Amino acid sequence: MLDIKFIRENIQVVKKGLERRNGKFPDLDDLLRLEEERREGLQESEQLKSKKKKLSAEIGKQKQQGQDASKQMDEVKNLNVFIKELDEKIEGLETIIHEKLLGIPNLPDEKIRDGINESSNRFVREWGTKPGLTGEPLNHVELGEKLGLIDLKRAAKISGARFAVYRGMGAALLRGLINFMVDVQTQENGYEELYPPFLVNEESLLGTGQLPKFGEELFAMKNDPLFLIPTAEVPVTNFHRDEILEEESLPICYTAYTPCFRREAGSYGKDTQGLIRQHQFDKVELVKFSKPDDSEKELEKLVEDAESILKKLNLHYRVMELCVGDLGFSAAKTYDLEVWLPSQNTYREISSCSNFGNYQARRAKIRCKKKKGGKPEFVHTLNGSGLAAGRLFVAI
Repeated sequence: MLDIKFIRENIQVVKKGLERRNGKFPDLDDLLRLEEERREGLQESEQLKSKKKKLSAEIGKQKQQGQDASKQMDEVKNLNVFIKELDEKIEGLETIIHEKLLGIPNLPDEKIRDGINESSNRFVREWGTKPGLTGEPLNHVELGEKLGLIDLKRAAKISGARFAVYRGMGAALLRGLINFMVDVQTQENGYEELYPPFLVNEESLLGTGQLPKFGEELFAMKNDPLFLIPTAEVPVTNFHRDEILEEESLPICYTAYTPCFRREAGSYGKDTQGLIRQHQFDKVELVKFSKPDDSEKELEKLVEDAESILKKLNLHYRVMELCVGDLGFSAAKTYDLEVWLPSQNTYREISSCSNFGNYQARRAKIRCKKKKGGKPEFVHTLNGSGLAAGRLFVAI
């Protein structure tokens, strides 16, 4: 979430950043009008409360001296009515302002490219070589079913479209890949493993930015105010919600394996066959809490940590820096790792690594206490897939 004070003091910078995103967002001029109304109301409320305090002191003195204080008492009663009405108005304005702020995305990093979609993404580097296959390669569905590794028809019978059953050596391979990825991140790359809940509350999804904008992508519980997680980013980032961390403890690095659940409401007709786009899939997530000054270098390290899995498996891939138009709602900068799929003759995203600046931390109220003292500041959060297990299965 953007800071309302920052918006007020840097309105042209914010407008320019949002214009680069090519989207429809809450009207900033209307937002500032509401903020000015709130500030004026707050100032008036404080003046009335100060006046009430003085009158209350006068009433106390007059009563001690046996004097009549009924006039001042009536005035205090009237002030109480005005103050109550004013505070309720201020509270209402704060709610509206907060809701509007939740609908404003993060500002894109100034250094990344403008662009409308992935066609404008910037090539950063590639690793390995494309496998030299002879003949027409089978796609992962044909190969998986031929070898008895997956069963999509029975999965559809059980749950519907966009689900899979891994079986036999396929199930063992998936489980082995998950364990392998977690082991690499914990034993070689310095991450602490968490095993979080797969159900989270609304506040958690607000904290990481999935709500309120992307509610249609979530699976919600019918009888409880809970949601299935779309990614481990949600519970792991919220692990430190409403906390003040010690600056010396940063960066804090977590990895977590979880199944992920997405309705894929906006992807009708895309990747309807196979394991690429599922309602339920497995992923190992990497999450970092960083000092503000260190988040850029921590993003580069995060990308390297995700890359390490692909290198160990000798899978050809490339790294792309996303343009503004392809950037996620909460991200300031993102790198995608795209693995080569011979049967599709194309690269497919297998990891997305992002720096969110203090955007998520402000929403989730995650701050750090400076060693030199002073007011605690919001940390920077980063996360990325390390990696998506189903897509890694496909690549192999």
